[in-house]
Amino acid sequence: MMIRLLLLSVFAFASSVFAAFGFTQSGSNYVVDAGSDNSLVFTVNGGSCDITSIKYRGTELQDSSQGTHLSSGLGSASVSAQTVSANSVNYVKVTCTTSTLTHYMVVKQGESNIYLATYINSEPSVGELRFIARLKSSVLPEEYPYGKVSTTAGSSSAVEGSDVYVVNGETRSKFYSSTRFIDKDVQCVYGGSDVIHVCVLAPHPESSSGGPFFRDIESNNAGAATNLYWYMNSGHVQTESWRTNVLHGPYVLAFSRSGIPSIKDFDTSFFSGLSINGYVADSARGRVSGTASGVPSSFQIVVHWYNSAAQYWTIASSNGAFTSPAMKPGTYTMVLYQGEYKVATATGVSVSAGQTTSRNIASTETSRNSLWKIGEFDGQPTGFLNADKFLRMHPSDSRMSAWTPATYTVGSSSIGQFPMALFQTVNNPVTIKFNLGSAPGAATLRIATTLSFAGSRPSVKVNSWSATAPGAPTKIDSRGVTRGAYRGYGEVYDTSIPSGTLVAGSNTITITSISGSSGTTYLNPNFIFDAVELFH
Repeated sequence: MMIRLLLLSVFAFASSVFAAFGFTQSGSNYVVDAGSDNSLVFTVNGGSCDITSIKYRGTELQDSSQGTHLSSGLGSASVSAQTVSANSVNYVKVTCTTSTLTHYMVVKQGESNIYLATYINSEPSVGELRFIARLKSSVLPEEYPYGKVSTTAGSSSAVEGSDVYVVNGETRSKFYSSTRFIDKDVQCVYGGSDVIHVCVLAPHPESSSGGPFFRDIESNNAGAATNLYWYMNSGHVQTESWRTNVLHGPYVLAFSRSGIPSIKDFDTSFFSGLSINGYVADSARGRVSGTASGVPSSFQIVVHWYNSAAQYWTIASSNGAFTSPAMKPGTYTMVLYQGEYKVATATGVSVSAGQTTSRNIASTETSRNSLWKIGEFDGQPTGFLNADKFLRMHPSDSRMSAWTPATYTVGSSSIGQFPMALFQTVNNPVTIKFNLGSAPGAATLRIATTLSFAGSRPSVKVNSWSATAPGAPTKIDSRGVTRGAYRGYGEVYDTSIPSGTLVAGSNTITITSISGSSGTTYLNPNFIFDAVELFH
């Protein structure tokens, strides 16, 4: 009798554990229980697709005034839920559909994670294509990996628009939480005595745009709520058309009380068994392998592939060998970078399912008889004045070195005295002084830039000779350096200096920011330097 009672008790306990997994309907809402040891239960509004409650280990994490959702909320959507079994594993799949997108939320039995994917047939009319978890700042006040730089709670004033503020004498913005796509692993918010981390992890963002060096908002404790983002498309320094008829994801909203997870800890291949529109399994993909050559060993070697449907990249080894991630079949353009500076492009790279295409690429940079060089052609303002600060603070911040018109003397000035950016009415112009042992005859001044704002470009004067002003660069309708952004189209300006202009002895070159537009202070027309070189 005792054995029978014991067996019945065990069976009842087991049944209660397994019964927890699944979903129930509460009015028009769906309540999903992950059936995990660290309990995760969340509620999805059946009319809007908003997540209106997230309880982790019994603690409510969801902000009460706004939902967790796409964009700023879909407004209305057709929402359904179902249980699915694939390869002997159980899942709950919530599907939200509008005229422009299908959004999926998937829970795997026993895991405290929400797996997400978003298929779009056009850019949503409700705003930027982003996932935003709006969480309780009283429970999850802290941000990872950049800490307080994007915490705007408690601000005393606004510096710029509605997204750069002053907090305790420091400038802060949600834009200062960004990471390059190629470096991205995880972004989190966290807090509590029993520390809870809520994190977004996005494996290779193949359906986004902007390439390997694009960066966007990741987190923001705004006071009322702590917001955790995954930006799929935005107009923030947009240099490439958005991709449509593609699946963004899978990406993951993970809940942890055992530290910070990593993307390598997640396997999303189970999506192949869940009838997710636009999902392409690894078995239906191909790869590209080869060797990248001609990039000096001091630079990171990056190889990038893109077409209208996808983008991929990889970092080559020190000897240039590379293999791409698993890519959707198609024909791609292939780009080679030294750092972030484009040095070669190849077209017509074909990728087929289940095959590896062999394709090498070599830098097209040629050797030059350099008279001097300021900085390195790496596609970034590396080493220049305030380049070590601008990603995480506004140019007006008191921690910045002063922005004043600079005179740089070749051979004696340090690279940190050369400005990373030239603002039209703030630190314009920059003057370069140098001595030559003999007159070189005709020469070329190369000014590589990374980003232009409001049509700014460099005008050059060499001693008493003035070069013809270049035309305006392609406009990017977005703020740049004030939001911690530096990567645009990367215009390179070559000025041909006539023979007889440069002389033996002392010479002066003046570089001035010019534009037909105007602005105020740090929203004046400006451009960011990559490197400057005089050669012949």
